[in-house]
Amino acid sequence: MQSVARGFDLLEAVAAEDEIGLVELAHRTGLQPSTTHRLLATLIACGYVVQNPQTSRYRLSHKVVELAGGQEHRMQRLRTAVRPHLLMIRDATDETTNLCVLDRFTIVYVDQAESSRTVRMFTELGRRVPAHACAAGKAMLAFESPDVLADLRQRAPFPSLTPHTITAAEELEVELQRAHSRGYAIDREEFEDGVLCIAAPIFGSNGEVLAATSVSGPAARLLRQDLSELGELVRGRMLEVSRELGYEPTSGTGTPAGGAGASTTAPSAV
Repeated sequence: MQSVARGFDLLEAVAAEDEIGLVELAHRTGLQPSTTHRLLATLIACGYVVQNPQTSRYRLSHKVVELAGGQEHRMQRLRTAVRPHLLMIRDATDETTNLCVLDRFTIVYVDQAESSRTVRMFTELGRRVPAHACAAGKAMLAFESPDVLADLRQRAPFPSLTPHTITAAEELEVELQRAHSRGYAIDREEFEDGVLCIAAPIFGSNGEVLAATSVSGPAARLLRQDLSELGELVRGRMLEVSRELGYEPTSGTGTPAGGAGASTTAPSAV
């Protein structure tokens, strides 16, 4: 495990420069030159790093670029599938809608359809938010595997961002069970005061959680609506997206039939 971590540290250091020498790599990573050289030899053998024969310096190979391109292709396919539904939900509610993905226990905003209202929510694409404190995060965590949720539990108490943030593992467990049962999650000013969000997950062909779409707006305005009706709107649309991506639901709530990353029962490890 330590060698793997060192290898990734080294790969990141190589990626930070067009080309870089052995001594500088050892200095940046805190590794001994002999260890650095051994790990570089492995990365070269695997095709992730190349050595300039004229300067003996190291740089990333095109294989890394190809890997990144594959991920970007999958992300673009996801954006393309979800975009019409983002716009439909935005037009139906006149509230901002967001597409988010889960990166361990953090969500990342990857697309957005803005509301036309003067007072509206806006989040910069690429922004990262703690998953326990937002609707999109809870919607995805609710269908994660028991192992992932057990790891999450070890991180409690969770950081408090507002007076409404869930910080206790037991309370989050109840919240995720609720989200799993109804197929969508609600963030009641848990990440930001005055902001309410509702989100539902998107599933892949194996029942794994790929992403989530959320509707966000001023809490005072959204609370004048029927939140269950709004939740069903988002859940229903994301179920359609999931079907487009090959998912086959087994229940009316959109609970996955199993597969990698999917929990077939309400989460209980948090």
